[in-house]
Amino acid sequence: MSNLFDAIVSAHQQLRPQVRVTPLERSVLLSQQLGCELYLKCDHLQHTGSFKFRGASNKLRLLNDQQRSGGVIAASTGNHGQAVALAGKLMGVNVTVYAPETAAAIKLETIRALGGKVELVPGDALNAEQAGEKAAVEEGKVYISPYNDPQVVAGQGTCGMELVEQQADLDAVFVAVGGGGYISGIGTVLQQLSPKTQLIACWPKNATSMYSALQAGHIYPVEEQDTLSDGTAGGVEPGAITFPLCQQVIDRKILVSEAEIKQAMRQIAASDRWIIEGAAGVALAAAIKLAPEFQGKKVAVVLCGKNIVLEKYLKVISDENP
Repeated sequence: MSNLFDAIVSAHQQLRPQVRVTPLERSVLLSQQLGCELYLKCDHLQHTGSFKFRGASNKLRLLNDQQRSGGVIAASTGNHGQAVALAGKLMGVNVTVYAPETAAAIKLETIRALGGKVELVPGDALNAEQAGEKAAVEEGKVYISPYNDPQVVAGQGTCGMELVEQQADLDAVFVAVGGGGYISGIGTVLQQLSPKTQLIACWPKNATSMYSALQAGHIYPVEEQDTLSDGTAGGVEPGAITFPLCQQVIDRKILVSEAEIKQAMRQIAASDRWIIEGAAGVALAAAIKLAPEFQGKKVAVVLCGKNIVLEKYLKVISDENP
């Protein structure tokens, strides 16, 4: 933990100005509606529209000259691929992203527009990850995992450093969890610099891979259903470094329904005029759900991204039914 914290501090100092310090804004209307002092950590305003640019930038920053010249490989259906592509473009590193054929066309177009090469793979995201890792080994290139890499986790942890600097006396922080890299980095910082702050991990009920692993005490395959929170969906790799980190840093776990995610996305569009993706909606939905326990307290909701396909978003905000 101490080594990871030191790596986060170094990333926090070295990644500027490439990685933005995103604002922490008090939501006037949500604070009034919920009865607590609610702050929004606007990581959806990070470059490429998600927190992933933090970890990708840190990983590429730490490559040696030979690794940079050889190029890197990632696998992604969206946010991670876009982040690695932009970081590579800014640092002069060639990037190839393996993606499932079913990935949204607009997301693939964005990866290409950022300078990344896209290799399409039949099947789902797991097939793309396996193909990407295999290609990296065969071609002698660095494979960049979205979460199972300490240098990526350290980059994500810079969000935690910003939170502490922007509002030192937070009572709770709500973070959506997928592979666990983001919350591991944020939680490592909070334990070191703000141990009184409760770290609340949030999942959609339809996609609980890390949640189920933490409940069971070990990683195992979990059958997931479709969810608006596609950014947190998908299994956790066996032996993932984030599993023991999550065990150490998470104070509380909460699940939210698809109806609660939709309502949160609609509510923040009305109150703060923000477009957010489903994963960010998960964290806000959890804060809304637990608001009665935090009356008069200061809480932060981490808005992890805004990359949602337009048609899907319009359906969410126009549909008043669960």
